Amino acid sequence: MASDAQHSVPAEERLAVVTGASSGVGQAIALALARAGFALCVVGRNADRLAQTAAAARPLVPVTTFLCDLARNGSVDPLVQSLEGHPGRLDVLVHAAGTIQQGLLEQASIEHLDEQYGANVRGPYVLTQRLLPLLLKARGQIVFINSSAGLAVNRPELAQYAATKHALRAIADSVRAEVNPKGIRVLSVYLGRTATAMQERLFEQNAQDYHPRNLLQPEDVATMVVAALALPMTAEVTDISIRPMMKA
Repeated sequence: MASDAQHSVPAEERLAVVTGASSGVGQAIALALARAGFALCVVGRNADRLAQTAAAARPLVPVTTFLCDLARNGSVDPLVQSLEGHPGRLDVLVHAAGTIQQGLLEQASIEHLDEQYGANVRGPYVLTQRLLPLLLKARGQIVFINSSAGLAVNRPELAQYAATKHALRAIADSVRAEVNPKGIRVLSVYLGRTATAMQERLFEQNAQDYHPRNLLQPEDVATMVVAALALPMTAEVTDISIRPMMKA
């Protein structure tokens, strides 16, 4: 997809791993990668929704599903073992899984902080670390789906979430400096409000009317990600900030 060498590899041997693929942005990216000819390993926590993603992609490419909570200790091991036995090469790793809890600092629970740290920081860190040998072998690419809160915070109740997203940005930037000389590209995508089930829940919690058509669409994000991945290896997009055209 990004070089003559990659184009010479049969589609069924080019693998993309997408976490958070059971819905929203992760699902949209997985389906866009399938349309681009990548075999898929879709990872998520909801078996029924993950099966729906796989069913939509299977007419296009081979698909495997992996039910996994990346925030839990040891949960990555079976996934990594399965990928190490895959006959193809790991060309793309997309981190689209994540969670959010809102709350004022004086009231927010430490349990919520730990939950967000596990899903938004520890999970992507550990999975990247464990899959790096496969990515190095294929000169693959890594995508971190982040949030505009990972760049700046201008409203209350986001201290915990924004802290984890700033940490994810730091991981991506440091990993990029580490692996660029070895031929691996690393992309961070900073999203504004996107029409997903998680965003609908946030609107409800904030007693706001939810109008998904006024928000960024998951397919918009997928289009940008696939375009960046498709660039020749003479170029690298490091950061993309994307937000809804309609402003509040």
